[in-house]
Amino acid sequence: MTPRSSKKPTAKTKHPKTVDDYLAAAPKDKRAALVKLRKTIKAAAPKATEIISYGMVGYKQRAKRVAYFAYWKGHIALYGTSGTFIKAHAAELKPYVQSKGTIQFPANKPLPYPLVTKIVKNRVAEIEKAG
Repeated sequence: MTPRSSKKPTAKTKHPKTVDDYLAAAPKDKRAALVKLRKTIKAAAPKATEIISYGMVGYKQRAKRVAYFAYWKGHIALYGTSGTFIKAHAAELKPYVQSKGTIQFPANKPLPYPLVTKIVKNRVAEIEKAG
């Protein structure tokens, strides 16, 4: 039987409690892009509540998810994108890796903030239409 480690988790393994904590823990080379992404989403969804969920930054409006984002080694991911939006904007999204409701933006290229605005505003409109 292997003895249990008595080491405390490092700062990297702790989940952030606030969005500011999340951004502060981000690598310096991604931090400015993440701060601008946060501002972009907040501007596109001003009524949304900002949260930390699943170790990511998230936004909810009327208790429904608007968007989430997270940084990874090689990309910054935007989660919660509507499948309808992805289908309708396939040509515009073609340069990015996608999976169900997720778009990956390469970390070594500028983020497409106008596209993020369009995605978030579309999601807010879906939420408002659903009531």
